[in-house]
Formats: sequence, structure tokens, C-alpha cells
Amino acid sequence: MRYAPEADPVITLTSGPVNAYPDVLRALSRTVLYDFDPAFQATYERVVGKAQTALRSSTKPVILQGEPVLGLEAAVASLITPDDTVLNLASGVYGKGFGYWALRYSPNLVEIEVPYNEAIDPQAVADKLKAHPEISVVSVCHHDTPSGTINPIDEIGAIVAEHGGYLIVDSVSSFGGMKTHPEDCRADIYVTGANKCLGAPPALTLLHVSDRAWDKMKANDKAPRASMLSILDWENAWSKTEPFPFTPSVAEINGLEAALDLYLDEGPENVWARHALTAKATRAGLGAMGLELWAASPAIASPTTTALKTPDGIDEAQLRATVRERYGVVLSSGRAETLGKLTRIGHMGPTAQPIYAVAALTALGGALGALGRPVATGAGIEAALAAIDADG
Repeated sequence: MRYAPEADPVITLTSGPVNAYPDVLRALSRTVLYDFDPAFQATYERVVGKAQTALRSSTKPVILQGEPVLGLEAAVASLITPDDTVLNLASGVYGKGFGYWALRYSPNLVEIEVPYNEAIDPQAVADKLKAHPEISVVSVCHHDTPSGTINPIDEIGAIVAEHGGYLIVDSVSSFGGMKTHPEDCRADIYVTGANKCLGAPPALTLLHVSDRAWDKMKANDKAPRASMLSILDWENAWSKTEPFPFTPSVAEINGLEAALDLYLDEGPENVWARHALTAKATRAGLGAMGLELWAASPAIASPTTTALKTPDGIDEAQLRATVRERYGVVLSSGRAETLGKLTRIGHMGPTAQPIYAVAALTALGGALGALGRPVATGAGIEAALAAIDADG
């Protein structure tokens, strides 16, 4: 064993949280200002403005002071009423889990569920809405991270909008790593965060809220107020003239600003391109090594995570342990229904660099050989390098 479990890994290539950019880490060490100090209030307003630019939103985003699970549950609690009928689109563990939250606030739940290596068909959504005109809220996970698959949210959003429904989108592990924005998919609440493709620690939620979603939440007498789950309490907190509902995470706001600056300065299209190229190189290498993607089709495989089907005869947990022990590389497991069936290689933020594809393939190939399942590691590395070089 070269790398003990208690020792820091050499490279973390997980599907989140990811290592933060150095600029973000430096920003976290800035002086922690009093939240009512004019300097911090101006900073907060400036950061919200940068988030609005990044999201390409026509409304001011909300920053909730907790990692994005807070935003997902807050969206359910604030938007859904007992009178709503919710259509939940479940193509994976996280999409399925959203339905359990929805049932806390409305007994009227309809689902479309597909195998967790597939994506939601927009036509199935259209058919379900036609069969159930009472559906008023639709929820979908864009990148269902435990499967590494993406759903066609722009097409789904157009169908939901035509129906007149409200759309909640979980874009936690896709925003910043591919072309996706709340108004592209007609989302009413669009949930993302800083701890995935933006390359910051897991501490904040970013929310786009449409004007009509604000109206619906305000009309919902069960929507949380004076609560960590409240979205409404933060409606005007972006303004330096308004007080915060409670103390915001000052250091994390500084880190978020650095992450947004990096994203906007590099150029979103350039950021998306390096995420896509890292995934392309990884998948070229896996194919050359005779290994299989978990996704039923490469077309639905996320550019921010590559999910590798566990080879026959291999214990998935032992594979990841061997990768870490021998090479100091950390990969992600599946979750719930996908646990033990796949291994995930994250391409997010700082690790969305093509050279990390070579590191992941090398470590995987070495570990599989050590476990008695040798693969053509050299061919995998050559294929990955060819994919990178072909990009110019």
C-alpha cells in the first residue's frame, strides 16, 4: 500500500465535491467582514450580479447558505402545495429521490421512471401531461450524477411551459460544465451550487426563481418563513440596502465570487469545451481498454461525469480502494441502486482538464491488473491522447 487511507490523496477525480481552484482557496482566506458592514453588503450585491450574469437570468438569483440539497428541498417546500399534482421524472437515484420530498408537501404524485442508464423521453412527458391535465408542477434532474446521464431539459421545459406547469430543475452537477441556463429550459426554480463545476467548496446554493414562481410561493401559506428552508426570506437580500434573514457564509461568498470570476473570465464556452474534451478523452480510453460506459448511449453520457460499468468478476469497492491505495487517485462510487454497479470519474471544475483523463485511465488499468483483470492500459492512454490531440 503506497497511500494509506488516512493520507490525503494525490488526485481527487470524483463527481463532487471537487478540489477548489487555488484562486477560490485564496479568496476563502480573506478577512471575514461583519455582515452588516457596507463593504460586505456591497460585496454580496456584486456577487449576486455576477451569478446572474453566469446564469444568464433575467431575475436576481437567490443564494441559500447551505450546499444544494438545501436548495432542492427548499424548492419543494416553497413551491408545492397540497393542491398541486407533481410529475416527477426519475432517470436515476437523485431524480427518484426528489419524488420523496414532493410527497411531503402534496399527496398527488405521478412519475415517469426509466432504467437508471437511460434518459427521459420528452414525448413521454408530453403524453403524461396529456393524460393528466391536472399536473401543475414537474421536477427533473438534469445530470443524474449517480448514473452519469443527462436529461434533455430544454425539450422537456418547452413541453411543460406549453402545458402551463411549473418546472423545477436540479442542475447541481451540470451548470458550469455544459451549456445549460435556467431560461433556456424555461425553469421556474433552477437549483445549482458552487461545489461542482464552478470549483468551490460545498457550502452554497444558487437559485434562479422566475417571476411567476415568486408569485406562487407568496400565495402558498405553507411556504417556509423564518426557516433555513425559506426562499422567500432571501428575495431581496441581494440588495445592499436590505438586511439578511440571518448571517450569511461570508467566507464562502468570497470564494463564490472568485469561482464566478474564473468562470466568466475564461469564458463559459471555453469552460464547457474543456469539460467535454476531458470526458471525450476518458471515454476514448475506456473503449480502447475494452471497458463499457454505464449510459445506454454515449449521447446521454454527461460531459461532467463518466460512469464506467463494473467489469464482470470485479468488486467495485475493491477497485476504487485499489486505485487509491496504489496510485493515490480517488474516484466515486455509485449511489443506492447504482452502488456496486459502476465507478464514476468526475470531470468538474479544476479536474475538467484533459490530462486528468490519462491519470484516471492509468490508475484504473493498473488497479484492474492488480485485481486479476488485466486490460490494454497502453491502448487506452494512446486513445485518450489521440482524442486530445485531435482537438488541436
